[in-house]
Amino acid sequence: MQAPASTSASSPTLIGGVACLWGLTGFLLLILVAVIKLALISQDAFKQGLNSLQWLVLIANCLFMAYSEGYKGFQKSYSPRLAARARYLLGNANVIQTLLAPLFCMGFFNAPRRRIITSVLLTIMIVVFVLSFRLLPQPWRGILDAGVVIGLGWGLIATIICVVQAFTDKHYAVDAEVR
Repeated sequence: MQAPASTSASSPTLIGGVACLWGLTGFLLLILVAVIKLALISQDAFKQGLNSLQWLVLIANCLFMAYSEGYKGFQKSYSPRLAARARYLLGNANVIQTLLAPLFCMGFFNAPRRRIITSVLLTIMIVVFVLSFRLLPQPWRGILDAGVVIGLGWGLIATIICVVQAFTDKHYAVDAEVR
């Protein structure tokens, strides 16, 4: 049985350092920009004032998104693997992986077929949701975006924690799923 790619003992290289830094920075900036933009849209919902039903939907949506997107999606699955793939780049990056490092870290290539398909389908689903949410009037759009902000914010923090663990814990055992 082959050892997980995340445990590769390759020494860090210059190109690997660039790839790792670009992969993590690119991903974290993508999430941060989304959080900021959606938080501003969500803020508009509160300017109008919310009725009881809208407050109930807001609270339920925020709890649901914190659990499903933040905890289950990011903390338990996506963030540990993204950190492992960034760690892999440090000692193993090639030119293509370096140029496309954020996409590599997100599992769009050099990953098992199932991971690539999952990454593509998840991205398509997110785009469909974003376009659909734009059609909603306020305060409903802001209510839904508030939940997304909670989930993405949790994901941002979870990713940073996983990256710190991946680079400080010699026994970080998450499979980078590099193929």
